[in-house]
Amino acid sequence: MAYPIIFFDLDGTLIDPKIGITKAAQHALKRMGIEEDTENLLKFIGPPLHKSFQEYYGFSEEKAMEGVLHYREYFHPTGMYESTVYPDIIAVLTNLQQSGNRLLVVTSKPTWIAEKIVQHHGLDTFFEKVVGSQPDLSNADKTDLVAEALALFPDQPKYSFVMIGDRKHDIFGAQANAIDSVGVYYGYGAEDEISKAKPTHIVKNVKDLLQYL
Repeated sequence: MAYPIIFFDLDGTLIDPKIGITKAAQHALKRMGIEEDTENLLKFIGPPLHKSFQEYYGFSEEKAMEGVLHYREYFHPTGMYESTVYPDIIAVLTNLQQSGNRLLVVTSKPTWIAEKIVQHHGLDTFFEKVVGSQPDLSNADKTDLVAEALALFPDQPKYSFVMIGDRKHDIFGAQANAIDSVGVYYGYGAEDEISKAKPTHIVKNVKDLLQYL
């Protein structure tokens, strides 16, 4: 398919953030009296952070936001830089940019953090904008973020857009805004999670993603 405007999720789609996110989550939980191995914290990659504390540990909204503050104690100075760009992603972005596609990052991360990560990995030259959440995560839902990104292109028909991501939240955000979606299997969403979300298309690896786009 040819989509003039492409929205990319960040974690699990462009970059592998495993080390930084799981260590930050481990730090936050330890500060709140919960010992957890980092391998059990992969579930924190992708969804809005405060929602993960609520869903997986039964935190109240207030306690979840306390967890977010502890998470940031580790993530802001250290964890945000403990990530790597997936192999072949640079080739995909280069090809799309040379073909005239307009590329945006749409992520539940706070915008200023996502911008720093994108710049750290040298990806900022490919993306015209990073659309992320507010620091208080009040707009961290992917439905809201996709809508915000779409509002930047008021004259473009919906078939011009596609949202690419590795979690069901990315697919649901696209569906709620009536645009196409691509679910990727190489990130942190289980294949069952992606398939049940019913994206427009599914790819197994980055090379397949380039071929589809």
